[in-house]
Amino acid sequence: MGDYRLLYRGGTGEIVEKKSRFIADVTPIASEEEALAFIEGVRKKYWDARHHCFAYVAGPKDELMRFSDDGEPSGTAGRPILDVLTGSGLHNCLIIVTRYFGGTLLGTGGLVRAYTAAAKEGIANSTVMEVIPASRTRLHMDYTDLGKVQYILSEDGIVTEQTEYAEGVDLTVFLPTDTAEREIKKLVNATSARISVTDGGEVRFGMDGGQPVIFE
Repeated sequence: MGDYRLLYRGGTGEIVEKKSRFIADVTPIASEEEALAFIEGVRKKYWDARHHCFAYVAGPKDELMRFSDDGEPSGTAGRPILDVLTGSGLHNCLIIVTRYFGGTLLGTGGLVRAYTAAAKEGIANSTVMEVIPASRTRLHMDYTDLGKVQYILSEDGIVTEQTEYAEGVDLTVFLPTDTAEREIKKLVNATSARISVTDGGEVRFGMDGGQPVIFE
């Protein structure tokens, strides 16, 4: 599996259109049971709202796909939310948009735009992670080569998980699978083969607030 986008942490977004409030709650899900439980929780939280429209996808190939207009005109809420969800490239994810009616009818086009905008706002306020397959690699070098190695890693956007200082320096880094071999050759050449490289196995990782998150 190559790079993919993961909803690591859900969030909430809100827009107001002609005094109607549209509140989007976004959450990762692993099953339909989790989706239904989250929807029920949102209904209870916003018990006095008129509509709770949603869409979700789950499964390795998005085989579970559901959406609901929840009383809005057909095609004006659930489908637009689903289009935002599938267009974002996210999987195992649910978006529910709660509407508090503001007294002014928006029309079908207005509803589509509002539910679409709310869903996008919910995703924007969530933590979406690019997950990258990589080799967790240990680099051992002398102190004299450290600056050169760190410069190359920084230039190539390589993430360092850990740095250990002893008689020499050990860096544990994540080398993206598709460029790992080329990166190692560059480091070996730059240090005249003084660096030693140990492959620690394949992992998938993403970045959260500047810190790597490992998916074994």
